[in-house]
Formats: sequence, C-alpha cells, structure tokens
Amino acid sequence: MLDFDTCDRARLRRDARYDGLFFTGVKTTGIYCRPVCPVKPALTRNVLYFPSAPAAERAGFRPCLRCRPETAPFCPAWNGTKTTVERALKLIDDGALDADPVDYLAARLGVGTRHLARLFQKHIGASPLQTAKTFRVQRAKRLLNETDLPMTEIAFRAGFKSVRRFNSVFRELYGRAPSEMRRGPARRSSAPPSQQELQRRLA
Repeated sequence: MLDFDTCDRARLRRDARYDGLFFTGVKTTGIYCRPVCPVKPALTRNVLYFPSAPAAERAGFRPCLRCRPETAPFCPAWNGTKTTVERALKLIDDGALDADPVDYLAARLGVGTRHLARLFQKHIGASPLQTAKTFRVQRAKRLLNETDLPMTEIAFRAGFKSVRRFNSVFRELYGRAPSEMRRGPARRSSAPPSQQELQRRLA
C-alpha cells in the first residue's frame, strides 16, 4: 500500500497513473472512489486510503456511481506478490467461492485456511469471502452495463446463489436495486465479457 501523502497528492491531481493502485474512502459520504473520480475532491482530513476495493467495502464504504470502482484496472496488490494469492484471485474470479467454502479453496491451493486468510489480509486487505463478494458485484455490474440479459440470468452468471441475495447485496452497497443501475441500451452489447477477457484483466 502506498503511503498516505502519495495517495493524497495523486487523488488531488486525479493522476491516472495511480488508477487501480489505491481507492479513496470518504468518511463524510461513506463512498469509495478511484483516484481519477471526476467528483470534487473531499478534504484530506475526511479521507482514508485502501489497497483494494474489497478492503474499502470491508470498512463499510459503498462504490461510487460516478467513477465506478469495478472498472478500475487490477493493481499489483490484487494480483499479489505471492503465487498463492494470484492463483486464489483467479479461482475466485472464476467462481470458486460462489458455492464452495473457503476451506475448499484453501485445499485447492494446498494451504491451510488460516494461512490463506493471512495472505489475503497482507496483500488484499480483506478476506477471501469479502473479495469474492466484490468480484460477484463487479461481474454483475459489467453484465448490467454491457448486456440486455434479464436480472435473473445476471444474478446467476455473476455467481449469486439467488436473485434475493443479488438484490440484497446491491441495496446494501448502492442503496438501490440492480434494475435502477442499468445503463441505456445504446451503450450495451448483447455479449458478456469472455473468460479470456476476465483473465486478461487479472494479468
């Protein structure tokens, strides 16, 4: 994680070179943003900095609807400096925790559950479950913005176990239903992002 002063200077300049390297939580609004967010910058005393989107959400911040943190490039912290973390993130993005528990993921990686939790806390700043939740929301947001798929299909493609849970998570994070966040049809295509595209974003 970058130091506070470096993050603050980059945020105030809206420096695109730092996009994905950190996220800003604004204490007065409860929202977290990318450093390139077009909204008027908050006062320095009112912000916190996080190494990843899951870390910001774990701290209780909601994603910004203007800069859309789910579209931020994946940063080195997300890919991890350890092979185990990188493999775990790819498996989670492929849906490894959508139906199975964390100990199953840990077994696939050949490590213990506690050790995996420690690695995630060190490199991601959030647990594997929080990371999986963030990935599901990000997949759903992309499908909402880029396709005309019905809500039920988006929920299950994104990895939610039920439409009820899909709606609940969106209301918890954004304060509104998924259907209220859908963009106009002229800006969407009919095809969801491919597996190759998801892997490219993690590369």
